[in-house]
Amino acid sequence: MKYIKQLVIILIMTFLGEVLHKFIPLPIPASIYGLLLMLISLKTKIVKLEQVKSTGGFLLEIMPIMFIPAAVGLINVWSDILHIVLPIIIISILTTILVMVATGKMTDFILDKDRGGDK
Repeated sequence: MKYIKQLVIILIMTFLGEVLHKFIPLPIPASIYGLLLMLISLKTKIVKLEQVKSTGGFLLEIMPIMFIPAAVGLINVWSDILHIVLPIIIISILTTILVMVATGKMTDFILDKDRGGDK
């Protein structure tokens, strides 16, 4: 029963994200709205971490399974994308590096801010 309650909380945030996406005319995916609502709810203690921790952990554990349909889809269109595989690989590597650097810099910034700016 605990997991059902936690899943309901997560689904409510997801639904509210969908509602916001419908009414706010910005090119932001509904899932981002839902994540921001969950973050705000957790930070303001409207939702406590213990109320969603177990189910959130489970969803993170099964996330790789969710990529299987996309991989099968790539196999189905492999002959169509074969001529652009190299650019896709290069773009994937470069954007992965860019995301890692940006995440590291933002983490350093937040940690420095939390420590009061002294290194």
